[in-house]
Amino acid sequence: MSSSKIAAGLILLFAAATAYAQQTPPPGGPGRGGRGGGGFTQPDPIDFADNTGWTSMFDGSSLKGWDGNMDLWHVENGAITVESTCEKPTGTVYLIWQGGQPGDFELKAELRGEGAGVNSGIQYRSFIQPPRQMDAGRGGAGAAGGAAGGAAGQGRGGRGPSGACPSGQPRGTPNPAAETKWNMGGPQADFDGTNRYSGQYYEGGTTRGIVAWRGQVVRAEEGKKPRLLATIGDKDELGGYVKINDWNQYHIIAHGNQMIHILNGHVMSVLIDDDPTKFRKNGLIGIQIEGTGKVSFRNLWIKPTSPL
Repeated sequence: MSSSKIAAGLILLFAAATAYAQQTPPPGGPGRGGRGGGGFTQPDPIDFADNTGWTSMFDGSSLKGWDGNMDLWHVENGAITVESTCEKPTGTVYLIWQGGQPGDFELKAELRGEGAGVNSGIQYRSFIQPPRQMDAGRGGAGAAGGAAGGAAGQGRGGRGPSGACPSGQPRGTPNPAAETKWNMGGPQADFDGTNRYSGQYYEGGTTRGIVAWRGQVVRAEEGKKPRLLATIGDKDELGGYVKINDWNQYHIIAHGNQMIHILNGHVMSVLIDDDPTKFRKNGLIGIQIEGTGKVSFRNLWIKPTSPL
């Protein structure tokens, strides 16, 4: 085809496109992309209390559908509750949901921690691991995983305080049997009473420990140390959205290899897990306590996007 015919064809195409644009206004009204119309409207905020399409994980009055040490876990004022004191510590214990082992899903719950020494979180895509050593790191990680978790957490874990309790009574010792059968490892949406770790992505029972601190978007790849892709915000500023000794709205999104932790409507951490040697595509869901204090969970809901 000659260059003159090509040029003529382009002129006709441009003319037709111009005529169509003059006759057909853009959606949403005049201006750029429908500015002022539907093309530039703000998204509606999600109502955390709207549970349409979600499945309840807790009936509000019993621990039906959960498994754990029922001498420790109980229902109090419509919430799943557990308390650990200096005199009667629970150790690191878990309560495990029996509804399946989802892969891709969204989970939301309300969580309240009471006491500066409380440490808690929500396990997901997790597994049962061998009983942890009592002098290992936090989170039931065992000798290897706990040491890594303690190092990553800058001293988090270890034996903890010693000596008498503030009350003057002898310091108690956790019952190892309470930690044996339900000892979980795997990803955790973290929460603690001093708000140092709340919102981050922590992993127990592996060598990874803390992978994405609050305020970070992190990518993990095989054979490499996890790398920071971006920052969501300042760690301490984001921590200001977490409520101490009050109810918090936790929203977890696990979609493929992307895990997003949202607290009180603010994204706290994101992990993109491209490490096939560490990534877990599905697993157990559970709740946890360690340290001393009281933790309560209510309004637990799940919306699987893949089979349980």
